[in-house]
Amino acid sequence: MYLTMNRFKVVPDRAAEFEAMWQARDSHLKQVPGFVSFALMKGAEQGDHVLYASHTLWADEESFKGWTRSEAFRAAHKGAKSSDGIYLGPPVLECFDAVQVLD
Repeated sequence: MYLTMNRFKVVPDRAAEFEAMWQARDSHLKQVPGFVSFALMKGAEQGDHVLYASHTLWADEESFKGWTRSEAFRAAHKGAKSSDGIYLGPPVLECFDAVQVLD
């Protein structure tokens, strides 16, 4: 298994807008080979931001890389709404290989 995580620092009074943007978006993930699951997670407000993390679970790293080169990826990111002022800095991508998995 392979986990990709983007962390977003969102301005607190724009949190509802951020969530609505994600909920309205068609990610096209379900049609991508190797896709397992997706979750958008919300952390606690931390003064100047609310921390969010998007977690996408893949069968393996190659499946994730294939997604980033796919038409589905381009379609998912096409026409993304302007996010001026919604974030405190760019998203931070982190990737992980599974060491242990318990189901």
